[in-house]
Amino acid sequence: MTLLRLSPLALSRSRFALSPLAETFGSMLVLSKPCTDPWLTAWHTRHHGALAAALEADPFARGLVALLGSTQWIPEFIAGPPSGGMRTRIADELTVVSRATDDEVRAGLEKSLAHSWKQHDLSWLSGHRLAARVAGLLKSVWTAHVAPGWPRRRALLERDVMYRAGLLAAYGWPRALQHMTRRSAWVGTDAIRFTHHNGPDLIVGDEGMLFVPVSCSTGSWLCSAPPNHYALVYPARGTAAASPPTKPTGALARLIGTGRAAILQELDQPATSTELAAQLGQSLGTIGGHLAVLRDADLITGARVGRRVVYRRTATGDLLAAQQPTGTPAPETGQDPSMRSE
Repeated sequence: MTLLRLSPLALSRSRFALSPLAETFGSMLVLSKPCTDPWLTAWHTRHHGALAAALEADPFARGLVALLGSTQWIPEFIAGPPSGGMRTRIADELTVVSRATDDEVRAGLEKSLAHSWKQHDLSWLSGHRLAARVAGLLKSVWTAHVAPGWPRRRALLERDVMYRAGLLAAYGWPRALQHMTRRSAWVGTDAIRFTHHNGPDLIVGDEGMLFVPVSCSTGSWLCSAPPNHYALVYPARGTAAASPPTKPTGALARLIGTGRAAILQELDQPATSTELAAQLGQSLGTIGGHLAVLRDADLITGARVGRRVVYRRTATGDLLAAQQPTGTPAPETGQDPSMRSE
């Protein structure tokens, strides 16, 4: 098995980051195939046809997506570690993609072909400005299929980071890495296992590792950039593509209102007011008012973590939420070496 080895300095500098590009890449692969996850059905149904039509009209895009969806090697020019931390912008990531030379694109995709479990004809890989064409495809997928729901996706990703950061603070990296992927585990005193594929160990540079959650269930993959910069992309906890929130029903909703009942339901995992607003499609002012009432009723409590206030249910809130049935989906509000380890 291949291990990522970290020095004490690399370990101390390892951190979490977001990557709209990784989110877009994963979404593109999910949309290009039949839907297998029930929680993705609504989103997949809305977007699959449009992407299929776009790929059918563009042989280069069609060949690229088919290859990347059937390989265990994602080219480095696509899967580079994000450089913006939790504020990474898709425009900056696409600029990096577009800078690859034609030779780098061809070499990366030929390596993907060598690691593919299907046969592919690379006759579509011709012409010039290949990286710009790849960046253009990713930009179109982001604009049409990911950006409309990005606020809710981002909220889900931030909550996963908050959860794992809490584990890290309380128990250290071994616990934070637990169940990050089906393969990930802490090994010995200085290494991370991320795959069962055999290969030489990788040495993480002194800038440390990045851990990047994505909301689509596309497995996990390793991003790399010279000289020893690595990022592990992994599936975030929670439902992929952030299925629409459900509208609470029953006695609890009648007692405290559907808005407050929805917040209690959403606080299965702790969240900030901003994350709740994005996930539930309500304004910050509305969420703030509901939180104040729930807090006064001792159903939730808030604790400051850095500059953020994170809310969670109290024991009383847990009891009430446990009695709350799930209703129907609420109306949507405008949402619509890189080796894959599983």
